[in-house]
Amino acid sequence: MLQELNSPVLYLICGAIILFVAVTCVIFMVRAYRAGKAIGMDPARLRRTVTSSMTFSFLPSVGILLGVIALSGSLGTPWPWLRLSVIGALHYETQVAEAAAEAVGIGRLSAESMTPRAFSTIALLMSVCIMWGMVLSLFFNKRYTSRLQSRESDEKGPEQKKGEESRNNARKKAAGASFADTAMTAMFIGLISAYLGSYIGGFVSGNGKFAFHGDITPIMVCLVSCVVMGLLTAIAERKNQIWLESFSIALSMFAGMTAAVLL
Repeated sequence: MLQELNSPVLYLICGAIILFVAVTCVIFMVRAYRAGKAIGMDPARLRRTVTSSMTFSFLPSVGILLGVIALSGSLGTPWPWLRLSVIGALHYETQVAEAAAEAVGIGRLSAESMTPRAFSTIALLMSVCIMWGMVLSLFFNKRYTSRLQSRESDEKGPEQKKGEESRNNARKKAAGASFADTAMTAMFIGLISAYLGSYIGGFVSGNGKFAFHGDITPIMVCLVSCVVMGLLTAIAERKNQIWLESFSIALSMFAGMTAAVLL
């Protein structure tokens, strides 16, 4: 099955889509550069902006490359390459692929248990579930950004137009931001707890006895990755090494993979 998933036809289809997206990005970059020159921006500053943007786009892609390598062992190279090159996210693609594999009855992602039906289901879910952010943006993003702009313009008005109304708006805005931060934190903690629960559940036996008989590797890999990520975050914040943020995910994944191999 893995040979079919790495067939020239799939490489051609996925490569054509990625090429289309890449060409579109280049076109927009050239048009943005010309528009900057047309409004009188300094060409040297524009070139520095392009260089820095390319640098900060390349470094985080190391983690994406690791995701492609990790998924290529069970889904072939073309499909993960496509999913993680266009609109996908590393954490999303791996989670959905594993969930779909369990739903179709093949268990964990593996080349040995992969079937055409399983691959088609996994590929469909990976594609359909990720597109709603883009679809919803087409219908609601303009209204959302216009509200943000109107709030900003209200805050920049004369002092006599602010008063109590501005303070109320500020409180509502702060409350909304606080709720969004709290909701995202709660969702993240819930996600991590679910994964840790599944790891621990696979390691601790049942039958009324607290015995250990499963595989401890996922738990140790998770712990190693968390420790490395925490250290990198602490160094980046306390030592003002902001550039480490671009490497933190990739280095954490490397450390987790190394721990898995050693264990």
